[in-house]
Amino acid sequence: MKRWNAFAVIMMAAPLACLSAGANAADCSKGKIKIYTSWPLQGAMLPEGTGMKNGVNLAVNQHKGMAGGYCVEVVNLDDASPQTGKWDGAVEAENANKAISDADAMVYIGTYNSGAAKVSMTITQRAHMAQITPANTYPGLTKKIGAAPGEPEIYRPLGIVSYFRVPPADDIQGAVGARWAKKLGYKKVYILNDQELYGKGIADVFEAEAKKIGLTVVANEGIDYKQPDQKPILTKIRASGADLVYMGAVVETGAQTIIRQMKDLGMVSPKVSFMGPDGLYEEELLKAATCGAAMGVNMHITFASLPFEHMTGRGAEIYKAYKEAYKIEPTSYALYSWEAAEIALQAIDRAGAKDREKIRAAVAGTKDFKGLNGTWSFDANGDTTIKVMSGFKVVKADGPIGCKFDFLEALK
Repeated sequence: MKRWNAFAVIMMAAPLACLSAGANAADCSKGKIKIYTSWPLQGAMLPEGTGMKNGVNLAVNQHKGMAGGYCVEVVNLDDASPQTGKWDGAVEAENANKAISDADAMVYIGTYNSGAAKVSMTITQRAHMAQITPANTYPGLTKKIGAAPGEPEIYRPLGIVSYFRVPPADDIQGAVGARWAKKLGYKKVYILNDQELYGKGIADVFEAEAKKIGLTVVANEGIDYKQPDQKPILTKIRASGADLVYMGAVVETGAQTIIRQMKDLGMVSPKVSFMGPDGLYEEELLKAATCGAAMGVNMHITFASLPFEHMTGRGAEIYKAYKEAYKIEPTSYALYSWEAAEIALQAIDRAGAKDREKIRAAVAGTKDFKGLNGTWSFDANGDTTIKVMSGFKVVKADGPIGCKFDFLEALK
């Protein structure tokens, strides 16, 4: 999935129901509604971006390409720069403006990166368009806990809530990670971050909780992830005597280099280990870091969901349906993308009209939704009321990669 047609890959997830679901032409008499998506669809994010598209497609197909009496079309946009392969604010702004300029577009599903959401959520709000993220977890997008001054109000120019997220935010995950680190026996942590909104945000939350519960925090230092040599900072960490490196980052922002070079410098377990948040819960990271290095640093990861195979009820049903439809395991956020699309489709059904404000209000009114990890509702900030977290460790495994994320325990 390259950035064809300048900035976007446009694809129907479920073509008009009269074509894809065997319905007759009368089924489309009310017209068409479009759902736009936006996240990186190239570079290291290609597998995850594809999985997220699959999740949206699955929900639309389960609804037979219909919602509220309208045919549903999905338009998938790439918000990554071809120069860097990672999200780009100018591209994300163009994607959001393209969506609000389309009279048929009613819902915007995205973004993957929290920094990208800062760009688009004000644009979609001015158009009264509901934006639902399957992946953003920076707290300041919706609430004051863990936020910068002025957040989240600066993202709400109309003073309404139009941005919603289905995963729990990092004020929960960062604190859970710190408590898990203490439970695992670590005593002295050196925190790194990629200086981006998500990475710095969750690193700060981890730091605050770590200090609160008695862990020694040597530093919370930003790195230039574009630099191929991270050995100077790693040498400083080694000299500090830290027994844990915690890194707030995503798969594109340098964690693989840190992990590989930790092993190169002999910074391996039991002397020092590595922990990170859900932005690193990607097979692509294991490929880039190498299994030998990931296992050598005793890599642990937190993730804001139960593992797919441990889901019950609706979650188990969707996990099975995804594998049957695509013949592969879902990527980290593929099922959350199903959840975001399912919420949108149910809201369109309840609104019963091709009206952005009515659909936005219907999304905000989502209550007792039967989701992947249980039944939940959106709170007044547009956040999920569910707080499920899991802890994983990288272990040896059969297969082309040679290792995997192995579920250890549910976290609190």
